[in-house]
Amino acid sequence: MKADKKIRVLVVDDEASIREFLEIMLGREGYEVHTAASASEALKKMNAHAFQAVVTDISMPEMHGIELLNKIKQIHPDAAVIIMTAHGSTGSAVEAMKLGASDYLTKPFQIDEMKLAIQSSLKTAELEKENRQLRSELGKAFSLESIIGSSQAMQSVFDMIKRIAATKTNIMVLGESGTGKELVAHALHRLGAPPNAPFVVINCAAIPEALFESELFGHKKGSFTGAVQDKPGIFSEANGGTLFLDEVGDIPLAVQVKILRAIQQKSFRAVGGSEDVTVDVRI
Repeated sequence: MKADKKIRVLVVDDEASIREFLEIMLGREGYEVHTAASASEALKKMNAHAFQAVVTDISMPEMHGIELLNKIKQIHPDAAVIIMTAHGSTGSAVEAMKLGASDYLTKPFQIDEMKLAIQSSLKTAELEKENRQLRSELGKAFSLESIIGSSQAMQSVFDMIKRIAATKTNIMVLGESGTGKELVAHALHRLGAPPNAPFVVINCAAIPEALFESELFGHKKGSFTGAVQDKPGIFSEANGGTLFLDEVGDIPLAVQVKILRAIQQKSFRAVGGSEDVTVDVRI
């Protein structure tokens, strides 16, 4: 199956033979192929055109492939970057993967290896792009604009949300059923937490009393009948983000004491655990 002609691939290598080989090979696959003999030339071409994929050598005299990778991700974060490396520099290739490269191939490579690397990297890059778009849409759905209300009372609520969102303080949201308490919690999270921080919701009224502590703090294998493996609790799942305890008044009194300690100490122990678990959670 030939590639879509609209897909642009940039090949970057200081060796003319490699550039020419890949230009011919990828051109036969239907890609629109551009080449660059140096990192600086590659960056100029990327400033002029959008490339869906970049195939670059990691060892070049003017600029190392790692530095080029960082600059590519700044210019076109959605571009799939495939690193080519010699046998002795696989460590650098692994480092490149950690910094956002989609794949790496060790020279000399097979033609089918390069074809597969580009195809899979393009698919992964497209999925990541869709993921970011979905997260953006979700963020809009739970922003202040999603809460309907034009009265003076609602404007006061909006003003308060904006004022306290960036603080680390825990917040009690009061209101009748259906008035939008969870929307307020989402808005506080979206405005105050890092972009990819977790937002975890738990309906306290729906948890059996016997399982409450395990749901909140997790448990260790063998700590009670049915605990066949370690399980993290929602405090751990929400680490670095926001935990929304819905219907908080239904939490058993004995568990409320442990929650209060977890809030004050920013730590807790899993059921059956012997060590404190430290978390950074806004409630």
